[in-house]
Amino acid sequence: MNFRRVVVTGLGALTPIGNTVPEYWNGLLNGVSGAGPITRFDASKFKTRIACEIKNYNWEDYFDRKDVRKYDRFTQYAMIVADEAIADAKLDVSKLDLDRAGVIWGSGIGGLETLLQEVTDFIRGDSIPRFSPFFIPKMIADIPAGHISIKYGFRGPNFTTTSACASAANALIDALNFIRLNKADIFVTGGSEAAVVEPGIGGFSAMKAVSERNDDPKTASRPFDKDRDGFVLGEGGGAIIFEELEHAKRRGAKIYCEVAGGGLSADASHMTAPHPEGLGARNVMKYALEDGGLKTTDVDHINTHGTSTPVGDIAEPKAIVSLFGEHAYKIAINSTKSMTGHLLGAAGVVEAIAAILSTVHDVVPPTINHFTDDPEIDSKLNFTYNKAVKRTINVALSNTFGFGGHNACLAFKKYVE
Repeated sequence: MNFRRVVVTGLGALTPIGNTVPEYWNGLLNGVSGAGPITRFDASKFKTRIACEIKNYNWEDYFDRKDVRKYDRFTQYAMIVADEAIADAKLDVSKLDLDRAGVIWGSGIGGLETLLQEVTDFIRGDSIPRFSPFFIPKMIADIPAGHISIKYGFRGPNFTTTSACASAANALIDALNFIRLNKADIFVTGGSEAAVVEPGIGGFSAMKAVSERNDDPKTASRPFDKDRDGFVLGEGGGAIIFEELEHAKRRGAKIYCEVAGGGLSADASHMTAPHPEGLGARNVMKYALEDGGLKTTDVDHINTHGTSTPVGDIAEPKAIVSLFGEHAYKIAINSTKSMTGHLLGAAGVVEAIAAILSTVHDVVPPTINHFTDDPEIDSKLNFTYNKAVKRTINVALSNTFGFGGHNACLAFKKYVE
């Protein structure tokens, strides 16, 4: 089958280390940590009292009061990054075939803050149940895709993928395939998450999944370090414009890179832990390469899932060595979660943006906060510890894995006519 080629023509990001794509990329290159004490609520009674929150965020800068009543925080983030990506792509909506323009979004949790507020208000209320008429449409995970399509009039495929931390990556792969198969010409695709609220911190803390390094939050996210003790919860979102190549060329679009392929797999092993030998991770990278017509030796860079959890950070390097063999040691590997924290359902897109920009600028952001080698992790692998590295990046992979054993991998390559 002859697939249509898909390229990236616009980017948008709102992250704990930058509220726009240029700010985000600058933060990555400079090894900035987005972690700090939680300010959103009183976390003093929690074992984990740190997170990677969005900085200097005021909804008034983006929305009027009437509209923001309809948007949970994760939808606010989605609207902001979609606007940035559309502006970056210089899309003139009036010239698009809106029936062939779609939105595919990803969120692992959705409107957790809205759910908390509404249930709390109900419990504290009087004998008459009182709920906001916006409760359900604010909370449901699919609503950002709906709101983006309403704002811009996109009438093509429109839905949300939910596969825990792989959600946004799944959304990107779906958008890629819809365009390849001539079901649409252009997508706003990405994901958003806003789980830095009491049940988010409390739930992950109860699982022993998040770091308790409260006295030193800036170094709490330590992917692949011997003394890692869990991830740092993050929030935010990212959006990418995926566009059919000829469609992009006809309108004179700036092309960042080509979307070569995508892979999906399942661990079929454990509810929250990865396959101990990284079997699902190995398979998903293999599938992404096969889908993109790439060889293992083509890969220059992998943005890993690398969450800073004791088990996950062992399984993924095993998978890399198993698939790539000796070439694994020539690949520049990193984990940008060391800086952004873990954005859950939005992780796949903000990390894909980092991988895309690595192919554009030929530089790999660092994995910060590395202090001690873990003897269970192959020390010959190049994790780009603590300092960005300049090197030619022709092909980059972006890995994202989720609770339930969901694995997704995207392959990006330099655009060549």
